[in-house]
Formats: sequence, C-alpha cells, structure tokens
Amino acid sequence: MDLGVRLSQDRIDAMVARGDWTGRTVLDHMDAVLDVDPERRAITDHNSETGESTTLSFADLDRYARRIAHGLIELGIEPGDVVSLQLPNWWQFAAVHLGCVHAGAITNPLMPIFRERELRFMLGFAESKLFIAPHRFRGVDHRAMVEGLRDDLPALRHGYYLGAEDDTSFERFFLDTERETDAGTTLADRWPGPNHVTQILYTSGTTGQPKGVMHTAHTLFATLTPYAERLGLGARDCSFMASPLAHQTGFMYGMLLPIMLGVPTVLQDVWDPAEAARIIQDNGCSFTLASTPFLADLADLPTLDDYDLSRFRIFLSAGAPIPRSLVERATERLDCHVLSGWGMTEVGAATACTPGGDQEKIFGSDGNALPGCAVKITDAAGEILPPGIEGELKVQSNSLFVGYLKRPDAYAVDPDGWFETGDYARMDEDGFLRITGRAKDIIIRGGENIPVIEVEELLYRHPAIHECAVVAMPDERLGERACLFAGLKPGHTFSFEDMTAYLRGQDMAVQYMPEKLVILDALPRTPSGKIQKFLLREQAQSFTPDR
Repeated sequence: MDLGVRLSQDRIDAMVARGDWTGRTVLDHMDAVLDVDPERRAITDHNSETGESTTLSFADLDRYARRIAHGLIELGIEPGDVVSLQLPNWWQFAAVHLGCVHAGAITNPLMPIFRERELRFMLGFAESKLFIAPHRFRGVDHRAMVEGLRDDLPALRHGYYLGAEDDTSFERFFLDTERETDAGTTLADRWPGPNHVTQILYTSGTTGQPKGVMHTAHTLFATLTPYAERLGLGARDCSFMASPLAHQTGFMYGMLLPIMLGVPTVLQDVWDPAEAARIIQDNGCSFTLASTPFLADLADLPTLDDYDLSRFRIFLSAGAPIPRSLVERATERLDCHVLSGWGMTEVGAATACTPGGDQEKIFGSDGNALPGCAVKITDAAGEILPPGIEGELKVQSNSLFVGYLKRPDAYAVDPDGWFETGDYARMDEDGFLRITGRAKDIIIRGGENIPVIEVEELLYRHPAIHECAVVAMPDERLGERACLFAGLKPGHTFSFEDMTAYLRGQDMAVQYMPEKLVILDALPRTPSGKIQKFLLREQAQSFTPDR
C-alpha cells in the first residue's frame, strides 16, 4: 500500500542537524527505563467493565508487548501493515502499540465511540489487516459490529477481542502464550526506523471523509521534550489520563510522554469527575492534559474538598475553547496551575502557557510557541499581520506530521514548512496566541471534531428536509455543541426526536448528533445561493440543548 508519505531528506537532515530528531523510538525510551529500574511502575488502569484495576511495571509492560509482537508475526503481520485498535483506556492499549512497534506494524487507534459507519470507512481506507477491541464495552458488542462488516473489508484478516471466550479471544492468543524469547533476531530485525510511519490517526474534516494523519517516531517525540520542559515535568511526576488514548491527547501525553519520562501513567476509561478525583488522590497524580469538559467537571465537583489533591499541580487544557472564567475558577478550586494550550492531531501541542507565568497570559491566551515550533498569523495573501489582528494561523514545527494517508494532495505545507491549520487567531506583541475561530467547517465538542458536512449530507437525505445547516452553539462545559437549522419540504414535519432516531438509524456516533433543532421557513442565503452560516451562528449564541 502506498501511504502517500510526504517526508523529504532535506527535512530529515535539517531536523537531525538541529538536534530535534534524535533517532529514538518509543522502544529506545522503554529500554532506557528497563536498564535503570525495570520494576518501576509503568501503568495503572481502571477497567469499568470488570471493576478491576491493574498495575504493571515497565518489565511487565515490556513482556506483554513482546508477546503481542510475536503474535502479530504469527498472524502474518508484516512491517508496514496497519493494525487497528478500538480500545478504551486500558493497559492493553499501550501493550498493543508497543507490540506493533516491535513488529514494525503501524498503529491505527480508533475512538471507542465509532460505530459501523465510521469503522467501515476507516478500516477499509487504511486496509487494516487486524482489528483489536473489547468484546463488549459500555453495552456495545464490538465484535458483532465489526464481524458484521467483514464483507466490506476485504483486507481485514483477523479480529481479536478482549473478554471473548472463543478463538477470537485476545487474551488467549496474545497474552497466555509464552513468546518472550526471540527466534534469532526476529524483533530486532523488524524495529522500524524513526522516520517510518508508526501511527495513523483519523481526524474529522469537512469533506465527509476523515483524513488519516500519519506520524513517525520523530514527529511524535519531537514536541514531548520541550512540552515537558515548559511544564517542568520530571522523574517524580505521575500522569493522569482520562482523555482517550485513541485521541492524540491521550496517545502522546498519556502514553508516550510517561514512557519517555519513565514515570507512571494512571488511566480512566469512563469519565466521572468524582472517580477522577479519587484516582488522582490515591495514585498521587501530578499532571494531566485534557479538554474543557474534563476541567469544568473536575473544578465544579461539589465534593472536591473531600479529596487530597495536594500532589496535583498542572492541568493543561486544550482541544476546545476555554472560557477565561473557567480557567480562573479552576485555578482557585483545584489549587494548581491551570494552563491553556493549542495543538492539533497534525502537530501535537504547539503552544502552551508556563506554570507561574503572567496571569493575564494564562487566563487570556492559548500560550506561546514551544521550542521547535513557530506560529504566525497571516492574511489571505500570506502576509504576516500586526499584533492583535485576527487572521489565519499557520504553524511550523519539528513535530509536523508526514502526510495524510493516501492523500498527498491534501498536505497543506508550503516549501518553507508552514502548515495551514485552518484556524483563525490573533497574536499579541509577546507572541501569545488566542484562537478566535475556524476556517474549517467543523464543531469542536469536548475536544472532538464533529464532521459537519457528513452530518448535513445524511440529514439532506431525510424525506422531510429541504435545506439544513449545522453550526456551533457555545457551551461552557463542552466548549461547543451542534445546532441544526432546517427548512422543511411542504407538508412535512420534523421533530428533535425524529432527527435523533434517523441519525441513529444511519449508525452515526451519538456525539456527532445535533443537540438543538431549529425549524425555519427559509435559511439565509447569499445572492449566489450559499447558506450564510455566520448569521445562523449568531442566532445560536444564546441557545441551549434540546436534550
């Protein structure tokens, strides 16, 4: 399969010469910890399906990863093949990724919320050879869901499921077999270089089809060292991660960063703020990165004072607009550094505030560029704008991805390495950003992108819908929610319940569904016939959800 990678030798040479790309993969970082203290705690998870909590040392994690790698080889997985996993925040996620790296396979994390519609496209487009998921999670039979798609997925050879009791059991095949001993140099021969694609992560776009963002070990780790230095993270810290590991936030900052630092990561699979507070207290967690709703829920927890969070010192919030009032309130209630930042799947974190920095910057900006990154605000012609003027945000980064899967034409990076983010922002005299909007027609709900065009296209197929537009309405907890404006065909009716039932019938993820419905006689349009979404967004500013 031709991935469509966009990585020139000139870029490799420049990054190596700068010292930003060190040649180290996640396996090198694992080995560094194993050489010093293999029994150091690596990961603690909390499985809400079984009610069990599991703690693994780095030696344990390494042992399971090697078993999984040999299992992949036994299944015929070759270097460069794609392994898709739809796992919650359980320890097996990290073990599978490490196993994939050992075997030279590409890890393709998929969000647990995805259903048949999303999986059919994502697994098919990536030509995934193997799918790993829970048998059941939160009432969903993942095995039945994917096995029912097999006719549409000719490349998919195998499916293994955690908790299954037959020959599709993940545990029986990958974990219960002693496979720690290499047959010769099998695994060593398969170690991918730091410039090979190691991760494909889908991001929702505006075309109706997600794009597969491709990263290498170099691009994933390039931003982690300056991020850790900006936040003052080190060997005495302990990570808490409730954001999904299948999201770049969880993958990079809840899994890779702790391995790089050689510190424990503590995972939560189903968000509950009281449970999060207990986990942070019991495990002595000191930092996390998560989007606005996680911060709002934890800060507003009525019983927060019942927990000892004295070791918890940093909450970096990114992924959705963060109201200034929330940052101020959370700083006081959590008694820690609540910091804003900006990033995206394509680059990871690119800007962040600094603990103990100027409060006005912390409360009123999304931070300044991390070392190895640069940001600028330009007009439509590409000219840099003065401080305080809103324009198009572009980023140049050592962590910039290496292309969209099979979409080399979509790689919006100029010859100087500037990437068009699709976001609008303004920058002050000191280089601190404030995100002001998006050019891309998406809605960010709790850090997750809603593919607006895809939702609209489905709604246009409904027999009652004449015209429709999905726009964002503000929400303090989630940042944004989706609002549907619709015009109906004569003689038809269409209720909120009709909408949700229809979209469920189309196998759409619940989080993508509009949460407000407004029926209009006619949607506002330009003389050329385009719907004026900015007018609809203005109307939606005071709306609240219907559910």
